[in-house]
Parts: sequence; C-alpha cells; structure tokens
Amino acid sequence: MRDLLNLPERSRKPRSGGVTHVIDRGLSAAEIDGMIEVAGEFVDIVKLGWGTALATGNLDGKLERYRHYGIPVVLGGTLTELAISRGRLDDLIAWAHELGLEHFEISDGTIALEHERKLELIERLAREFIVLSEVGSKDDTGAITPPYVWVQQMRAELGAGAWKVIAEGREAGTAGIFRPSGEVREGLIGEIVHDIAPAQILFDAPRKDQQVWFVRRFGPEVNLSNIPAGEVLALETLRLGLRSDTLGIGGQ
Repeated sequence: MRDLLNLPERSRKPRSGGVTHVIDRGLSAAEIDGMIEVAGEFVDIVKLGWGTALATGNLDGKLERYRHYGIPVVLGGTLTELAISRGRLDDLIAWAHELGLEHFEISDGTIALEHERKLELIERLAREFIVLSEVGSKDDTGAITPPYVWVQQMRAELGAGAWKVIAEGREAGTAGIFRPSGEVREGLIGEIVHDIAPAQILFDAPRKDQQVWFVRRFGPEVNLSNIPAGEVLALETLRLGLRSDTLGIGGQ
C-alpha cells in the first residue's frame, strides 16, 4: 500500500534523520506501553521533561519500560541548568550513569552560563554520553537573539561534540524559534539552515501547526523535538502526507 500511494521513504531505527524526540511530562508505565503499542516505531528518544525525574513516583519502573522497548531516555536540560547553578553537576552526571542513561542534555535557556564554559562542558560530557545541546532562550516575552548568534553557537557546540543541537522553542512553542504567538520565525530558521545543515538540528515543534511548517519546509526526514507523547502517531501521518496539511508530500 505504501508503494501504491507513493508515500515518502522513512529511515528506520536507530535513525539519525527524521528523529522524533518525545517529551514525557509524567507518563505512567501503562501509558508508556500504550504509546509504544500505537507508535513505538516512531519514538526515537524520550526526554523526561524539566525536573520530573526527581519528582515522579515511578522513575525506576518508567526507565525499565523504556529499556524494554529499546528507547533511549534523556533528562531534561532544566535539570542540568539547576545542577550547574548549584554546583552539583558532577552529582547529576553520576546519577545519570547510575540510571544507565546514555544521553545527556545541556542547555542555558534559563541560567546565565558563559558560552565558553558551556563548550567545555559539552566536550567533557561527550566523552561519556551522546550529547544533545540546546540553543536559544526560554524567554517568551519576544526578546530576539540575532540569527548570527544562533549560528555561531550551534556551530561551536557541534564542534565541541554535540550529537545534535536543539533549536529552543519551549514545550509550549512560544519562545526561541517561535514568536510568543507560536508563529515560526521563518527568517530566523532560513538564516540558521543557510549555515547549519538541518540534519544536525532538532527543531522544537510541540504544536501541530509548527510540525506542519517544518515538514513542508524540510520534508519527512526533519528532526523534531518536544513532541507530546499522545501526538507521535499524528506527527508520523504528517511526515507521510496522510493528512490534508501535508497531503501528497513526497509523492509522484
């Protein structure tokens, strides 16, 4: 049927392109099982949002389920920022190892962190983990970081050892690469990808309209992050052109 409808080709797991990065805001073990039953083939990595790993009552069970399904887990970048600000990064790193995590996210969207220091931390972390490095501020008041700064920081962080850089948009899709209304800053994205290959970027896109924009702009193999757990299958249908918003994408 895929051939009959000329659906676009999708890479297989473990994939480095067309990545779907899912945010777990507090799923139960049963909800994880349900997500995987419906859309497990399309879940590439799960982030335990913010500091939920420290507050949830089911961390061990949650991690066991993700391990059972072969899905990598990463702690939220906010937790890393908190650890840095309190001088407890070494403790967080040790805990991540204790939990058996292979990925580590570092961001500076909330705290003030000198970029050279961030690069040093990426280099260090990359020796122990697969690093996701988030670029951009969580400020949703409309403050704008010049495009050249995004490009400089992304290039430097990839050079320091980040597997991919995350283009900040917050879990609400109202900051960073988005205006407070949620509208994509199209000019900013254009200037970023003029210098940084889209394949090296995970674009935050928690909202359907944002996902549609990125799939139309970059095709089904665009890397998207902060996807709500209940919307993984819906996103995949956008990637495949099975919804009116992206109908026929990749077809002939």
